[in-house]
Amino acid sequence: MSIWQIIRRLFPYVRPYRALVAATLLLTLLGALTAQVNPFVLRYTVDTVQRLLHEHRGLAAGFPLLLGISGILLGKEVISAALDFGQSYFGEEIRVYVSSALSQDAVRRILSYRLGFYAAGSNQTGRLQTRLDKGVDALMKLVQDLFIDIFPLLANAAVSLVVMFGASWRVGLVALAVLPVYFGLSYRQALQLSGVRRAMRHLKEDKNHGLLNLMDSAVVIKSFVREGYEEEKQNHLQQELRDTQLRMRKTNFLYNGLKSLVEQLGVVAVVVLTAYLVLGGELSIGAIMFNIMLFHNVSAPIQQLHRMYDELNEVHTYSEAFFEMLDAPGAVEPSGPVQPTHLRGTFELRHVDFSYPSGTQALYDVSLTIEAGRTTALMGLSGAGKSTVVNLLCKFYEPQGGEILLDGRPLTDYDTHALREHMGLVLQKNHIFKGTVEENIRYGNLHATAEQVRDAARQAHLHDQLALLPNGYQTDAQQLSGGQQQRIAIARLFLKNPPIIFLDEPTASLDAVTTEQIKASLDALKQGRTVVIISHSLSQIVDADRTYVLEQGRVVENGVHQELYEQGGAYRRIFDASARSLNLEKLAQTLTF
Repeated sequence: MSIWQIIRRLFPYVRPYRALVAATLLLTLLGALTAQVNPFVLRYTVDTVQRLLHEHRGLAAGFPLLLGISGILLGKEVISAALDFGQSYFGEEIRVYVSSALSQDAVRRILSYRLGFYAAGSNQTGRLQTRLDKGVDALMKLVQDLFIDIFPLLANAAVSLVVMFGASWRVGLVALAVLPVYFGLSYRQALQLSGVRRAMRHLKEDKNHGLLNLMDSAVVIKSFVREGYEEEKQNHLQQELRDTQLRMRKTNFLYNGLKSLVEQLGVVAVVVLTAYLVLGGELSIGAIMFNIMLFHNVSAPIQQLHRMYDELNEVHTYSEAFFEMLDAPGAVEPSGPVQPTHLRGTFELRHVDFSYPSGTQALYDVSLTIEAGRTTALMGLSGAGKSTVVNLLCKFYEPQGGEILLDGRPLTDYDTHALREHMGLVLQKNHIFKGTVEENIRYGNLHATAEQVRDAARQAHLHDQLALLPNGYQTDAQQLSGGQQQRIAIARLFLKNPPIIFLDEPTASLDAVTTEQIKASLDALKQGRTVVIISHSLSQIVDADRTYVLEQGRVVENGVHQELYEQGGAYRRIFDASARSLNLEKLAQTLTF
């Protein structure tokens, strides 16, 4: 994206505040006009003083002149201060309003993206955070430069140049001749730094992601004593970032020096030409200071503009990444028009193939049926594709081949958000939000009363444990144990009370006594509902109405427990291995006593 494309992308965010924009531009123009007062006053003062001296008239004759110019300059400064305040305040209002709109739009877009977007390697948490934070900051810098800095500077330079041409077209041409040289140097500078800035952006994204990864992996790093190894990785990245920063600074210093030289050459040319015209009798002596001040009104804004231009090229890099994130092709989660008002809950997978964004194929020609009001178990070794099936049923992903039906209608036809209102999902490791236990449980039903939250906690066998804590339901949920956090997730499910339930190792983090208690609660919850369960727990599997066994992304067996066991295939191998791992023979001997 070019800088102009980015500015055009900002128009929809600025348009609601066009009245503020108009007021800002009007004040900017008035401010540019008042900035020309000083040169005129100075020229008039010098010429008048020279005339008074030539006429041998002293201080008494010049005193009214001093009072007059003092009043004019003081009044001009008061007006300029008021105009500057209004222009800066209106510009800041635009910046704040646009910043809020951009941030909210980014949140809305990110929440609408499918899970595949986050699974891509280039969209990891640290990288997205950098693009979002730096992108909004960069765009706000752009808005600030446009409405608070650039427009006043442009207006000041343009008006000063017009006045110079009006006073002497030859001096105006000299001032004008400096500008293309200045712009040419800035353009060359931007070209040389464009690739460097993109490299810098990627390095900063990698650095931020690496730091987040270090914090998330602290336990593993310390347990394997790999602090030195991780420090060396970050040091290598820091060295690359340092070298890139120095290369960018070197280029900036070189071109900034050249632009300063061009500006000073322009000052010399204006002074020499004006002096020549004064000596030739074409201009008054006051024109020397007049033209110098006007040229300063042209060159100073241009110098500031080019400094901002350098900044804008850096702003451009992060703004580009921000809008690329917002415009990610195919990232928005698809949704159909059908509202799931009378769901029975029968799913059919017909010859489904699926690959994750990384390219790893997880399912091959999978066909299975999940009957409404029944419990269906998915069994298999790790990586067999069990969780992938659940992800497809929840519309987190879409298959690349085959089709999925719900109650005889393609799953893609259903409104995604409305459909998920009818689904409950408990994972092996569930996310616990920053907040209290009560807030986390109420996530299952935002309108639930405090008593309903407590009933859900009782069903998840969490209430008695919370009663022992000093803050009870107001305890920070992230400070609880893994097993207690798992019960929070199960309590959410009880509170939501959906007709379709997906359970992916729901009791994996719980102790044996709690597992038995939760199983009893889940068994009661399953009645009359469509349930899909993934579990390595034999007690969960043997109770299922139908079990599908997956191996390497393919369905290899299906049926009820007894017939699957008697077939002597994959199900029996997994079942026997699970039994041996539990040491059931010795447990059985113990139970006979």
